[in-house]
Amino acid sequence: MPRWNLYYHFVWATHERRPLITPIREAPLYQFIDYKTTELGGSLHAIGGIADHVHVIVSSPPSLALSEYVKAIKGSSSRYLNANYPNPSAKFKWQQEYGVFSISPKSLDRAIAYAQTQKHHHAHGTTFPHVEPDAIFTRPSP
Repeated sequence: MPRWNLYYHFVWATHERRPLITPIREAPLYQFIDYKTTELGGSLHAIGGIADHVHVIVSSPPSLALSEYVKAIKGSSSRYLNANYPNPSAKFKWQQEYGVFSISPKSLDRAIAYAQTQKHHHAHGTTFPHVEPDAIFTRPSP
């Protein structure tokens, strides 16, 4: 059996950065991402976010391409929320882009804490710019 120790910090945002992760949708969304991550052979270590984006800390097997993981999670979670927590005026949809950062085992606890305390970081302006959606999804001007 192969042994692997791969940790990743993913960040992705809702379509047009709309506040679609409402309090009613947040817990079911996070539970679904945990379920789907496990189904894909990974392990969810932490998830957190605010109304327009999420941070996901996972271990993923080397047999699963990171882009395939994100595609599966984003697609299935959108379908799940729209089927189970519909909002006729705000269909749930993710942006196509995402950010991913590898995490060393020594930095795992810090990444987990950061993901779990997103609401606090955004409320107090203590986010890490290199892992926030504005830094990830903004294209430099020519």
